[in-house]
Amino acid sequence: MAEPIAQRGRKRRLDAERSRAAVLDAAIAVLGQQADASIEDIAAAAGVVRQTVYAHFPSRTALLGAVVDHLTAETASALDALDLTTPPPGEALRRWLEASWAIVQRYPVLLSPVIAVAAPPADEHDRHRPVSTQLSELVRRGCQAGVFEARHSEAWIISATIVLGHAAGQQVTAGRLSPEEAGAAYRDSVLRLVLRQSIRDDG
Repeated sequence: MAEPIAQRGRKRRLDAERSRAAVLDAAIAVLGQQADASIEDIAAAAGVVRQTVYAHFPSRTALLGAVVDHLTAETASALDALDLTTPPPGEALRRWLEASWAIVQRYPVLLSPVIAVAAPPADEHDRHRPVSTQLSELVRRGCQAGVFEARHSEAWIISATIVLGHAAGQQVTAGRLSPEEAGAAYRDSVLRLVLRQSIRDDG
């Protein structure tokens, strides 16, 4: 008996989704090891031919954009799963910093210069919005509780946190610090900037 048309259509869509996911996963892995990897390199890692990559992503720029979107969603999901309302603000911020750096270690491509190319500076604010929403709420709570420096605005704290994260990543990329050393420097630097001096001295 011939396969129903609707069933064949669903099967083709599922095959296409699996193929696209394989290409995206391969791009994340390969570009994390080699920033200038070619489409052919990515296709080989995904187990497909070059034409299949272009069937899903019409250009290298489109593929890089999809990588950024995917990793942003992954990061937002991981950070949203954190309980940042139960612990005191200082401990909650420490958890957020450690979790965000763990994601960087899981996906080395986040430290790759190809990400900066895929997301120009003009898009930085929008690119970080999905992962900074929860941080904004935490910063607001910490300031209201008198745990975070009241002289620093919420926007400044968030911007400083993001900039320090990039700086830590650049140190790893340049080979000046190990991922573990950079992660510790990132966490401690943000806490020193954000926590009130009396809280730091007590801690």
